[in-house]
Amino acid sequence: MDALTSTLALLRLEGIGPGLYWQLVERFGSAEAVLQLSPRQLPRKLPDRANAQLAEFQRFSLDSELGQWALAERQRCAEECIYLLHREDDNYPALLKQIDRPPPLLYVTGDPEALSLPQVAVIGARRASRAGLDNAEAFSADLAAAGFAITSGLALGVDAAAHKGALRSEGKTVAVLGTGVDRIYPVRNAVLAEQIVAGGGAIVSEMPLGTAPEAGNFPRRNRVISGLSLGTLLVEAAVRSGSLITARLALEQNREVFAIPGSIHNPMARGCHHMIKHGAQLVETSADIVTQLGGLLSGMAEQPSLFDDPATPTQALPPDQRSLIAALGGDLRSIEQLAQDTGGDTGDLMANLLHLELEGLVEQLPGGYQLTGNGAKTLSGLVE
Repeated sequence: MDALTSTLALLRLEGIGPGLYWQLVERFGSAEAVLQLSPRQLPRKLPDRANAQLAEFQRFSLDSELGQWALAERQRCAEECIYLLHREDDNYPALLKQIDRPPPLLYVTGDPEALSLPQVAVIGARRASRAGLDNAEAFSADLAAAGFAITSGLALGVDAAAHKGALRSEGKTVAVLGTGVDRIYPVRNAVLAEQIVAGGGAIVSEMPLGTAPEAGNFPRRNRVISGLSLGTLLVEAAVRSGSLITARLALEQNREVFAIPGSIHNPMARGCHHMIKHGAQLVETSADIVTQLGGLLSGMAEQPSLFDDPATPTQALPPDQRSLIAALGGDLRSIEQLAQDTGGDTGDLMANLLHLELEGLVEQLPGGYQLTGNGAKTLSGLVE
């Protein structure tokens, strides 16, 4: 069984989230090796259904439920001209591969080579001002004309304007979804998605086919947007927004972040001003970005991630993630309880939980989240 089929099967196993997937693969070497383990060898107990799935797979291999689903998913992708890229494939985007624990699989509609073009992410509010939408389109058009592909999330507002600006300059653009690539969301941008593909760009997602829009998927989508890109341009955003999550992810991934300033009376400019205070570069024209990124068009040298920092794991975590670990304590806590305990925005909370899950500090269970063994050790370091 090849790596692609094994990875599909493992990701389909009930109870396997992105964090546990990476813990298992890093510990045992490959998805195929993990699928041959007995439940006693796993770092934590899986649901009863998962144990049954695993036993059936080990007995019947591709004739099992997991094996048949993986084969059917591959067949459906082939029939619908959807590319499946495994992280070990040569055509998996090199820049995305550099981030901490990248998506194991990517589903791509359109030209997969577009994912390896030098990209600038252009992000911002769904309810941007007219000036914000004009800026998003104009900056994207100029950057596309300068040789950059434009990457965004196909949402209403700034995202759609960015994609349209790239198409206006006959450039390439990449849309990263928080749904399956066969479930364009929002539906109002279905025609735009067709134009992106027709223009030589790509629609991409790490979610299986048929995945519906769910809140927990979008922080994962955001880290792919920033991970694919040399730099991220924040056009307009509120202080608490998904766009700021993407910008912060870009900084953590050691990528350039740019922000367009606005009026102090415009609430949609406050997110940009916040990011400028915290490391983003103020830009007034697209030339500012081209000048900064022009020397990187041949590729960006690999740089250490946040968690390669020689400091202790506790010191490397941002304050809001340390607070979240403290709020979890030793109990299972729901999203609602954590939001109440931390006083944080739900979008930020989901993004921080994803970070902690990928780092093996938190695990998602039916009913909420709890600390793993490593998370408990980190909690001990917080209270010492």
